[in-house]
Amino acid sequence: MSGFNNFIKYTAVMLLCTIIVTSCNAQNKTNKKTTMDAIKKKNNPVYSTTDVSKVTLAEEEWKKILSPEVYEVARQKGTERPWSSKFESFKEVGTYYCAACGNALFKSNTKFESGCGWPSFYEPISKSAIIYTPDNTHGMQRTEVQCGRCKSHLGHVFEDGPKPTGLRYCINGVVLDFEKAQAAEKKYNEKND
Repeated sequence: MSGFNNFIKYTAVMLLCTIIVTSCNAQNKTNKKTTMDAIKKKNNPVYSTTDVSKVTLAEEEWKKILSPEVYEVARQKGTERPWSSKFESFKEVGTYYCAACGNALFKSNTKFESGCGWPSFYEPISKSAIIYTPDNTHGMQRTEVQCGRCKSHLGHVFEDGPKPTGLRYCINGVVLDFEKAQAAEKKYNEKND
């Protein structure tokens, strides 16, 4: 009889785990859509993919103009769950921007599959796109990367990336916006005509 009881307990635990995983996956899909849709660029007066002037706002202002998910990572130095970003395995050609201010950060041709669970790049779009800050939290010595325009937390850089730089910029996808190359080219041409 104890074997049967163990079987029942095992089955109940497995059923519960299945329900939890299914619920988390459904929530994750909802969060991905919410995160992308929640970036209210119309309500964000500093968001610009062309302005390169530095942005300095009080934390209360950032909290008003960013979605809770973006605010948590960008301003509170949070970390999204691994493999939760649509950008982790994203293959589109274009430019990645800071979701907080619109600063250009990475070109898609510098993105690579690192297997770490976060979007990874081997080189920023320019030297001024990124700020490097020592990070000694959690008992580790790492280098934090921040947006060069608004100082939002993006992630960390490690020295285990591919050639030509040997670097891996491990970036939280929630703090990234993306624009396809054709859309960016059209916007550029309209602006300069």
